[in-house]
Amino acid sequence: MRRSPFLLFDPSLDNSSSRADSEEGGMAVNNVQTESSPFYDERMGLNSNLLTGPVTFEWLSQAEDARLNGSSDAFQPFLDKAAQSAEAAMNGDHASSRFSVINEFNIWRQKPELAEAVAAIKALTCVIRRSEATTMMGLEIELKKAAETLKMWDKTSISLSAGCDLFMRYVTRTSALEYEDISAGKSRLIERGEKFGEISLKARQTIANLGQEFVYDGSLILTHGYSRVVLALLKLAASQGKRFQVVCTEGRPDNTGLEMAKELMGAKIPMMLILDAGVANMMGQIDMVLLGAEGVVESGGVINHIGTYQTALVARSMNKPVYVAAESYKFARLFPLDQMDMSPTPRIVDLAVPAQEENIKIQTSERDYTPPQYLTLLFTDLGILTPSAVSDELIQLYL
Repeated sequence: MRRSPFLLFDPSLDNSSSRADSEEGGMAVNNVQTESSPFYDERMGLNSNLLTGPVTFEWLSQAEDARLNGSSDAFQPFLDKAAQSAEAAMNGDHASSRFSVINEFNIWRQKPELAEAVAAIKALTCVIRRSEATTMMGLEIELKKAAETLKMWDKTSISLSAGCDLFMRYVTRTSALEYEDISAGKSRLIERGEKFGEISLKARQTIANLGQEFVYDGSLILTHGYSRVVLALLKLAASQGKRFQVVCTEGRPDNTGLEMAKELMGAKIPMMLILDAGVANMMGQIDMVLLGAEGVVESGGVINHIGTYQTALVARSMNKPVYVAAESYKFARLFPLDQMDMSPTPRIVDLAVPAQEENIKIQTSERDYTPPQYLTLLFTDLGILTPSAVSDELIQLYL
């Protein structure tokens, strides 16, 4: 196996870890004002100091706990108030006394193995099961309203929106809506909803089976941010006896790369952690780049954790393959032309700059868009696709 000229952390060895502290600077850019979702309105509204003063260490520790462990008690008001705001906007102020699709969604999304889109699919299936509509048309209207409520709750989530759209297209694309018997039609919709949920649950394993064929002995793989499907692919490759090493970027601003590194350590996969700014420095030694995606757009490009674009740019300049692993429920009917076409996603950024400094502006978006010409292949549950084939698959999904 090829030996790298740098020292990788091998969890099988009893090495003491060292940590280098670094200061980060940022380029000042204009803040972009966008329409926010109830989820972000309520999250930001809980503490008005977040808008005008520095972020406290107590708040950051609570946020880190909520991110790593799901919806903690400290952050439950975010979910409850956002759910009430979204459903009140769609159904009126009395919505909270009835079944809540957002509360059902939050119950499912707390399960670590479920992606956000799959949690939405489960919640929408529950809407069908609990519906009291007396006609199929009434049931369809109720289902559409529930899907819009979920999408309105967090407008920044691409996978949530795409998952709801695909579910609606899959479930309502049936003659069940023409049934005169509401019971038979409802049973048919529930059956299709559960089947769609099962397909979505199996997507990650399907992708892992396809993608692990591209991992070979002695390879050095670069990842950026945290992706459950990428993690599943790497774990499967390791379980089959393949010997490879992984380089993880830190994944600022929320340190998702650190989370990925911890998972790899737990799986006994040799890895090392580098600064986001160290991608170009390491790329000459990398054999392939393996990325996840928050969304796959019509052009075949991807929207993902910020820094994905620059990683793909550097890889392309050095003729390194860039593979993206993404489930088909993340395929979205979007067509961004550049970074300015994306809706900014605000994120609390902890820089070494006092937040009250009026003359310093901070760019806080947490994701970027990578055009298709910088990607080599996409590993999906629909098969291994070239970026140019994505538009054809989207047509088939939404027809």
